[in-house]
Amino acid sequence: MRYLALDLGDRRIGIALSDGILARPLEMFYRSSRAADFAHIEALVHQHQVATLIIGLPLNMDGTEGAQAAWVRNYGAALAQAVELPTIFWDERLTSVEAEEVLRTQGRHPEKHLIDAIAAAVILQSYLDHLGNEGQKP
Repeated sequence: MRYLALDLGDRRIGIALSDGILARPLEMFYRSSRAADFAHIEALVHQHQVATLIIGLPLNMDGTEGAQAAWVRNYGAALAQAVELPTIFWDERLTSVEAEEVLRTQGRHPEKHLIDAIAAAVILQSYLDHLGNEGQKP
């Protein structure tokens, strides 16, 4: 089963892909309109034969949802309808920080376009690890 993870931002969307075991950064693209964004994501879904979308949910540090989480839920629900796939919202707290750390340990400068895709991979790997810890098969 293949998963596509999204790290939604105001200007960019980081995307990661998984075969159900390991997540890897796929790309980052600049948002334009919902229609254009959804068409791009739908093309990736078909190209990679994705079965489920995982969308990073920006929770507050205390676990509550704020305005940005409400926007992500709204955007994600519309996207799920457009691509006709099951969608799971997954906690994305501190994933950008973790993505920056990954780049630093590789000796690379933490550029925004790299951080977004790596953050999506961190979100997706967290979800996959959760499935593994629950004794479920992705």
